[in-house]
Amino acid sequence: MLTNADIGELLFLAARGEAGHRRRALERASRAARFWPDEASELAEAGRSSTELRAVGPWVAETIQGWLDEPPPLPEPDETRRGFLTYAEVRRTLDADPRWEADPCADLQVHTTFSDGGLPLPDMVEAARSLGRPYMAITDHSQALTIANGMTPDELAEQGQAIEAIDRAFEDAGDPFRVLRSIEVDVFPDGTIDMDEPSLASLDLVLGAFHSKLRSTTDETERYLAALRQPRLHVLAHPKARMYGRRVGLVADWRRVFAEAARLGKALELDATVWRQDLNVEMARVARSEGVHWFSIGSDAHSANELEFLPFGMATAALAGIHREQILNYRPADFVRSWAAATTAAADDRS
Repeated sequence: MLTNADIGELLFLAARGEAGHRRRALERASRAARFWPDEASELAEAGRSSTELRAVGPWVAETIQGWLDEPPPLPEPDETRRGFLTYAEVRRTLDADPRWEADPCADLQVHTTFSDGGLPLPDMVEAARSLGRPYMAITDHSQALTIANGMTPDELAEQGQAIEAIDRAFEDAGDPFRVLRSIEVDVFPDGTIDMDEPSLASLDLVLGAFHSKLRSTTDETERYLAALRQPRLHVLAHPKARMYGRRVGLVADWRRVFAEAARLGKALELDATVWRQDLNVEMARVARSEGVHWFSIGSDAHSANELEFLPFGMATAALAGIHREQILNYRPADFVRSWAAATTAAADDRS
């Protein structure tokens, strides 16, 4: 039976043979298939039309029905499109264990207009709070990532003061919601990080991520090991740096990378952005098998609606066999602060 992932791929390929509005319709439906909450095949079995699904009009629905009636051969997707969950898969996974969404789960990667986010800090905080998140980490970019309006140390300090004022207001009102001072600091190709020590020392949590030379086809293992050995880096964000339909991401001896993360007690991110899903299920399983204990989940939201991506990370963890107790988001905010401080202290003791 064809899954939504299969149908999305068939729509993508069919669009290559069309032009004009038909091509655009197929492309829109192909992208939307990642978000359909129900499997198109299940709708058909129930006698319902695919036009109930987002971006599916009558002509596209007829095309889909033809494939459901007589499934065509499925070519292997190119490498940039493999290993991505659809929302229908996410829903099946989380509905099987409702505690993933019932238990309080924070969001540990969110962006604002302090870098390349679409909403000011107070608005993004309120949007996350309205979704029932117990706390969140604001992780705007650092200065080297100029394309994302990365923050200077002075801007990071300004943001920190704003976050402290927000947290004081929550405390005064008896509201338990909190905002962690954090950053998605750029990690350079040599593994060093893009922010001075005093600035990083003022933060509750530091995520580090690669944003340059992401199409390298050479082994980048040493680049990862150097990054993980940075004392102030607590979480390696979207580790493979892949993007759906655009790039495969970096190449490394992943077992060696994950073993080093385990040795150092660092966390790996399950980036929940639909087009990233990084780590994916397969790599998350490898990380778990290599002894990585801590993981974080970030929506990587740049707008309010993207805050709702978090379930993609939850489902990845569930399918990879990672327990909620291993995910920082399910621990209290004070635990995350203490864990990050202890991780840095242990690194300092080793050096």
